[in-house]
Amino acid sequence: MRLRGLSTRTRIRVTTVACGTLVAGLLSAPAADARPAPDPPPTTMSVKTVSVKSPPGGANVRVLIFHGSAAAGDESPVVNAGIEAVERIGLSGPADGRFAVEAADDASVFTDGTRMGSYNAVVFLTGGGDVLDPEQEAGLEAYMEAGGGFVGLHDAARAEPYSDWFTGLIGARPAASSPTAVQRATVEVGDRGHPATEELPLEWKRPDLWPNWVKNPSGEVHTVARVRESTYQPGASANGADHPVSWCRDYDGGRSFYTGMGGTVSSYDETDFRAHLRGALLWTTRLARADCKATITGNYRAERLTRPNQAGQNDQIGEPHGLVTAPDGRVLYIGRGGADSSQPVITDWNNPDVGKGKGQVHVYDPATKKVTLAGELTVFGNKGGGDELVKVEEGLLGIELDPRFAQNGWVYLHYTPHSGVNRETRMAERRVSRFTLDRVTNRLDLGSEKVLLKWPVQVHSCCHAGGGLAWDSKGNLYIATGDNNSSGFSDGYSGNNPQPNFRGVSFADARRTAGNTNNLNGKILRIHPEPDGTYTLPAGNLFTGRETEEGGGKTRGEIYVMGVRNPARISVDRTTDVLYAGWVGPDAGEPSPTWGPAKYDTFAVITQAGNRGWPYCMGNKQPYRDRNLPDPSQPLGWYDCDHPKNESPNNDGLVNLPPVTGNNIWYAPQGGAPDYPRDAAGIPSYRKDQATYRLPWLKGGGQAAMNGPVYRYDATSASAAKWPAYWDGKWFVGDFYDADQPRNAVVMDPRTQGAGGLPVHSESLKKIVPVGNDGIKNLMDWKFGPDGALYVLDYGRGFFTSDAKSALWKVTYTGGGPTPAAGQLARGEQ
Repeated sequence: MRLRGLSTRTRIRVTTVACGTLVAGLLSAPAADARPAPDPPPTTMSVKTVSVKSPPGGANVRVLIFHGSAAAGDESPVVNAGIEAVERIGLSGPADGRFAVEAADDASVFTDGTRMGSYNAVVFLTGGGDVLDPEQEAGLEAYMEAGGGFVGLHDAARAEPYSDWFTGLIGARPAASSPTAVQRATVEVGDRGHPATEELPLEWKRPDLWPNWVKNPSGEVHTVARVRESTYQPGASANGADHPVSWCRDYDGGRSFYTGMGGTVSSYDETDFRAHLRGALLWTTRLARADCKATITGNYRAERLTRPNQAGQNDQIGEPHGLVTAPDGRVLYIGRGGADSSQPVITDWNNPDVGKGKGQVHVYDPATKKVTLAGELTVFGNKGGGDELVKVEEGLLGIELDPRFAQNGWVYLHYTPHSGVNRETRMAERRVSRFTLDRVTNRLDLGSEKVLLKWPVQVHSCCHAGGGLAWDSKGNLYIATGDNNSSGFSDGYSGNNPQPNFRGVSFADARRTAGNTNNLNGKILRIHPEPDGTYTLPAGNLFTGRETEEGGGKTRGEIYVMGVRNPARISVDRTTDVLYAGWVGPDAGEPSPTWGPAKYDTFAVITQAGNRGWPYCMGNKQPYRDRNLPDPSQPLGWYDCDHPKNESPNNDGLVNLPPVTGNNIWYAPQGGAPDYPRDAAGIPSYRKDQATYRLPWLKGGGQAAMNGPVYRYDATSASAAKWPAYWDGKWFVGDFYDADQPRNAVVMDPRTQGAGGLPVHSESLKKIVPVGNDGIKNLMDWKFGPDGALYVLDYGRGFFTSDAKSALWKVTYTGGGPTPAAGQLARGEQ
């Protein structure tokens, strides 16, 4: 055996232990430089077990670099660079994080149990092929079973091609057609807590060789970083939007970390890459603890909490439309207004009971695992299906609990009372009211209602009611309202047709609502509720209500955000008081060079008051075409997103509007974040063949954006169900549908998020929040509870009703804490 390296490295001599033959698993596609598969062993064999102390190594931390190769000839310059880099890492940094390094190219070291027991971690810096014989692989396996650490670098994934155990140790195998040229690419660093990634930039741009994987390991390993394929040429075997490049997991009793990076000599000169290796070595040597379980699918359990309703009743759940969790763990969830499918639906406007439904509030108590129907509001919200001039999406739309709910029992409901409907004009009233819940009986006192805020809505046409409610840390209540106008009279594009009306009220011109500074529809409002049931206006809203521009009286001070279409779900991260929102787009299935973008469902990070564009602009400030009387079928000029004007005859607000802020996430049936070349005036071409999809992990089709929360990890909580710290600060975005639509946790860059910056990393949740007919197929709302578990409403399998699949679910984490155990750290608790 040849031992090599700097003078600081201890030179060792390793002797071989004679062992029997071990059968290794075969890969279906071995690497090109691998030797032929060994002959089958005899039916009887003698195996001498290698004994390794548990856990290997000690406080005098030592790392073995194995650089043996199956190929003849001198070792690679990459190997030399890697050895020297690991040596420098071991000699630098804080004293309690330093370690000694030894290097060997003779695999017989793995059959010496005494020697192997002295190493805290083993680094494989080797090329492909069979570098271990069965006895040596058995020794490595014994080392891992004793609690050893393993770090694999780049081509280590090509080693031991016939071994299923080694495939599991590495996590994935490179595809034979992986790119062979060095390319500069962007690495998305999604794990912000692991020592291998916590110091790295969110978007890490670097040159390297980028392997593709025969089988994507996501869900079976914990991925800490991904490479963004849109930033280089991945070739025919590309893995797509989810392309892991560095990952870890607890494996076979030990700890395994692998990175596909490190394929070039220059990699090992990079400060950030050495920081990456340092963190991997700190964990594998037991110098630091880390969570390598957080994204492994098998570590989560989804449990349905509610039973199906009894026949003809809504005793368990109404038509699911929103949920909130109480400080004591109870879950309150609302039913919009649709009843059991056996109940009659009245759509005739001549009938006084037209659209009459029951907006229901249920309470799930985790202590008893029982559901109580807390109360029912008589709402305008059960008017069947059909087209937009028949069906209705009003009803009980949103729920929130007072910040002092544990003391006062106050519940805020956003709803459309049936008593407020004028059947002659087909106008109704939306309101936000406060009620009191008896916290002992779980019954809502309907007589305790205090109406905070109410405003008129047209209900001749549906469907965009909004409904979300959320609090910030200062006691301000955010109220999401929809614009309730049809885009069908604008061919599914802007929804800016001023012509159709009912009794003088337009129902197809969103400039009357969402684009109007004097109208509370199509907005996110912000008020400060007071104890007496009134409200005040906090500073910093978009308008004060006292603006003198254009004659005054043309603004509403409650408006925080204008230009949103159907924001059913909003959330506020009370750690930062940043608002997160999602809204449904119009109906155009494809972009039009004449009229503008296809339907975009949208998510936005909102850090200050502003205009989000609808019905003038969508996505990253992509304008629509104006239209107006006398002939709305004729296109006029393109809207100016930086200087939008509301020149609709239905506008009673300002003509000159605040500039549009670009949104962070938008998606269409064609893909995520469509973008187009722009002409000299900044107008996109809107040609499908010229589209670039900037968020390739996204796609729509049938789509209905369902914004989720930002998770905040509570280290002081003793809950066994809480999601791990990996998810801290990640924003959950989803869709009602579960096929190609999003159900993801994304990482935003705080420096760019408020101005429409794209997510820098995305993690699919579809195996954790399970999709499919027997899973959570139609996601209607999702929030984390005080126990750190995720609570999810599944709408069911029909519309305007509840059915056997309508349910409240709970998704809990079962993977346990970081490893190694605190008592097994090499140098004590960190």
